[in-house]
Amino acid sequence: MFEGSKECACTCHKAGPMIIILIGVAFLLGALGYVSQETVAVIWPILLIILGLKKLGGSKMCKCCAK
Repeated sequence: MFEGSKECACTCHKAGPMIIILIGVAFLLGALGYVSQETVAVIWPILLIILGLKKLGGSKMCKCCAK
C-alpha cells in the first residue's frame, strides 16, 4: 500500500474484479470471432464458479479485513 493511500494492496480484494474483467474479455473475443460462441458459453460460468469458490473458501481474513 502506498503511503497516504486509502486503497488496500491485498490480492484478496482483486479476485472479483479480475474475474469480471476475464468474463468481459471472453465475451469480447467471442463477439470479435477470435473464440467460438460455444467456448464463451463454457468459459464464463467456469469463471463465476471459480470466483464463488474463492469467496467461499476465503474464510481467513487478510490484515486489512481483520481490523
